[in-house]
Amino acid sequence: MTLEKEYLDISFLKENGFVRKKCPKCGKNFWTVGEREICGDPPCGGYTFIGNSPFNRSFELSEMREFYLNFFEERGHKRIERYPVVARWRDDIYLTIASIADFQPFVTSGIAPPPANPLTISQPCIRLDDLESVGRTGRHLTLFEMMAHHAFNYPGKEIYWKNETVAYCTELLEKLGVKREEIVYKEEPWAGGGNAGPCLEAIVRGLEVATLVFMNLELSDEGDIVIKGERYRRMKNYIVDTGYGLERFVWMSKGSPTVYDAIFDGVLSKIYSSSGIKELREKDARNIIAEASKLAALGIPKDSLPFDIARKFEIDAEEVRQIIDLASKVYALADHTRCILFMLGDGLVPSNAGAGYLARLMIRRSLRLAEELQMSCELFDLIEMHKNLLGFEFEVPLDTIYEMLELEKERFRASIEKGIKIVERTVGKKKKISKSDLIEFYESHGLPAELVYRIAKEKGVEVEAVDIYSELAKMHSKAEKEKKEQIILKKTYPKTLKLYYENPKLFEFTANVLGFENGYLILDRTAFYPESGGQESDSGYIILNGEKFRVSKVLEIDGIVLHKIEGAGKMEGEVRGIVDSEKRLRHMRHHSATHLLLYTLQKLYGKHIWQAGAKKEAEKARLDVTHYKKLSEEEIRKIEMLVNKEVFANKPIEWFWMDRIEAEKKFGFRLYQGGVPPGKDIRIVRVGDDVQACGGTHCSSTGEIGLVKILSVDAIQDGILRFEFAAAEAALDAIAKMESILKESSKILRVEPKVLPKTVERFFEEWKEQRKEIERLKEELARVKGESLLRNAEDFNSIKVVVEILSADMSELIKIGDYLAKKGAVGCLMTKSEGKVFVVTFAGKDYDAREIMREVGNYAKGSGGGKRELAQGAVAMLPSREEVLRIVFEYLARKA
Repeated sequence: MTLEKEYLDISFLKENGFVRKKCPKCGKNFWTVGEREICGDPPCGGYTFIGNSPFNRSFELSEMREFYLNFFEERGHKRIERYPVVARWRDDIYLTIASIADFQPFVTSGIAPPPANPLTISQPCIRLDDLESVGRTGRHLTLFEMMAHHAFNYPGKEIYWKNETVAYCTELLEKLGVKREEIVYKEEPWAGGGNAGPCLEAIVRGLEVATLVFMNLELSDEGDIVIKGERYRRMKNYIVDTGYGLERFVWMSKGSPTVYDAIFDGVLSKIYSSSGIKELREKDARNIIAEASKLAALGIPKDSLPFDIARKFEIDAEEVRQIIDLASKVYALADHTRCILFMLGDGLVPSNAGAGYLARLMIRRSLRLAEELQMSCELFDLIEMHKNLLGFEFEVPLDTIYEMLELEKERFRASIEKGIKIVERTVGKKKKISKSDLIEFYESHGLPAELVYRIAKEKGVEVEAVDIYSELAKMHSKAEKEKKEQIILKKTYPKTLKLYYENPKLFEFTANVLGFENGYLILDRTAFYPESGGQESDSGYIILNGEKFRVSKVLEIDGIVLHKIEGAGKMEGEVRGIVDSEKRLRHMRHHSATHLLLYTLQKLYGKHIWQAGAKKEAEKARLDVTHYKKLSEEEIRKIEMLVNKEVFANKPIEWFWMDRIEAEKKFGFRLYQGGVPPGKDIRIVRVGDDVQACGGTHCSSTGEIGLVKILSVDAIQDGILRFEFAAAEAALDAIAKMESILKESSKILRVEPKVLPKTVERFFEEWKEQRKEIERLKEELARVKGESLLRNAEDFNSIKVVVEILSADMSELIKIGDYLAKKGAVGCLMTKSEGKVFVVTFAGKDYDAREIMREVGNYAKGSGGGKRELAQGAVAMLPSREEVLRIVFEYLARKA
């Protein structure tokens, strides 16, 4: 089955003079008024709006956004506020990629109601799939605003569907001054995120300005509709999913050479002035850029563009290439800095993993562009300018964004300094640098492809011309789902009644056995808490007919709680459950303390602090948070004091269920610190002033948490801090362990605990002095041993040759070899240590120790490396002195 009928039944098109035609170039169907024979969608047609806008006036971004939202408000849509560009309500993607992503998966699947119906929004979106095209094509952006109107239709309750959607689009364009005969609706089935449907692309003078998706299909192996190789079936609900490009509307209204000129005018002026660029403002350059924009839309390869333009304007192709390259860097920088503003402003912290990886990628790419343009201003200056021009409010203030950028700049500089030698070493060994090499350089060492290109060019090594930045962005665009233990149940069971939510201090209960599969017991009700949200599961006992069975682990699958039972073959009837109360209470205290700690950190440092992981055990808990720098001891003590202040205030802790959409409206997406819970209704936990969606067990007041002790704070990776802490009895246990270590250390050093720090410092200084003395003695020993070896050396044309097997460690061999090399000797020293054979080769002037190492390695099945004077390595077998002496003599003979 096809979607043919879906397009034919849009009566609005037929009733308003639109005719369905097939484009002879692309073979796709489109609707038009008038004599048009081709669809006009590039490459079937070009941009004819550049320098020739069809709109009745020009718009700035804020004006166009307001015009659009007002238009739909006047037609019964409710305006809703934008969602963050960081998709906190999703567990499958990091960034908001479309306006419909705001409502996936719970609203689009019908589980939860929409925040309004119908609604209109202007949603900032980030897509990094075409990162390398940004700045070069004239139209690509990393961040763009998708103006949209959505209607969510349900069986028996239709808001509106295809006719009204096309009518709205036509009316909007005509109100802006576009003549009906200039509007083309091109048929293009849409699929994404498990859904699909017929789609019309609205094209005006070659530019796609809107996409009208009629989402009414879902993935299904039994589906009878095939789109892009996947089978789909009809959905019960059906959704109007539209997307109007705000920046494209502004571009069309101005008819500018590129979208960047239309929307970044002030920022571009700043880049031009701080880089000393004047030529891009000249008329000839503007014409070249406009032509490049038109040709890029037609799919002309970027390498061919300069020649095509040069022919048209009768100028030098190299001059054209330089103008296009320079303009693309300027445009990309203007675009990237706006994207960074939204990323960091909405709470991302740059790091080497997760969503933070994408922020770092954008920052580092921007730093390279700024360096190539030799800008006198900082990235932050451009970001601040974007903020002032946009007038948007962000969660994270500019001073925090400034700090993050400064740290990222330092880290990037350090990565480059450290990595240049690695690149030089690697490039020297290869004939060609591949795409995988470029990705490895960036992933492992943070080195940009441009730097690798430069070093490789200097050494005459070919580099594969590829787009690695888009590839890197794709590799890191989707969130990795937590791997859970997979247990397949043979039977179907009803959902378990969760007594731990009714009363978290219920430790004994009775229940009926529903099943027993693969050592897992299924009950109709339980007080045993399953492992979830970083909280370890309960343990305890199940008593059946007077016999006690240990519950070692508890899991939950689709609402069914499974109890791992040890030592039971079969279970049925009524059982009594006994939960380990001490363990449960410790988990509750640690879970409530986790909420307090996170709240305290957000209060102290700002809203860029987000939970990045958590674990609540009986002995201690850990909390990973996003933060861009390490904390001092004074800061850690202050955090600990503030958390305990909340504890001593004995504030109530409450939990309740709320409709998901209402909860998001009331508390925002900060609810989802610990992940995104499923379902229409979500469980809300309020710990003091902190509010989160949480399925864990908690104390009834902060006073019940008890003393909270922070045990350690470590940066487990850039941008992520790990707090380990303990509460109540667990805190006392941890303090007792610390005191025990302190007393034991004092006893060993025979000092009072209060003078232990000074004593340890004195011992450390003495140890350092002793190490220096040992090193001096080793150097002296190497000299003595070296002189002894020289006295007994072999002779080859007046060259002293030393080959010996010694009882020494590798560091001693290196010192002796270094001494012998300085004395002009040539040879090899070997030793066997801990089952391994180590080799050091050395060579005086005119010879190469690396070549000798290679030959010894070939003979003894090993390898090594080093400098011309001294090399080291390991081999599989210990060769005889005579064999190695022969290898060295043959080497010297060849060099003679």
